[in-house]
Amino acid sequence: MICPCSGMPAGTDYDRCCRPALDGEIWPTTAEALMRSRYTAFVRGDENHLFRTWHAKTRPADIGLDHDTEWLSLQILDTTGGTESDETGTVHFTAKFRDHLGDQILEENSSFVRRAGRWMYLEALDS
Repeated sequence: MICPCSGMPAGTDYDRCCRPALDGEIWPTTAEALMRSRYTAFVRGDENHLFRTWHAKTRPADIGLDHDTEWLSLQILDTTGGTESDETGTVHFTAKFRDHLGDQILEENSSFVRRAGRWMYLEALDS
């Protein structure tokens, strides 16, 4: 099964892509890899992964996933920084999903920071 994030590199299966991060076996080494694992967590309804990868400064008390939302696809549009040697990074992406209103597209430029050597999602930036 191809990973819900489309795989990194493209077409990589779930077991060799995001599963180790969601299972807590590894921590993603780049902001993009963390973004992909977080998208996969939304697809799979994994609130634990979303909680532990969200910076404590901006993380809500309750992740509150809508389990009726169906996540359809992720496309990474651009990344800035976020490499293994950076302390900050951004990932610009679109995610297609279906909810009670029909098919939707979420476009976000996400900010990531390193905290204790680990990439963390900080916040969505204004476009």
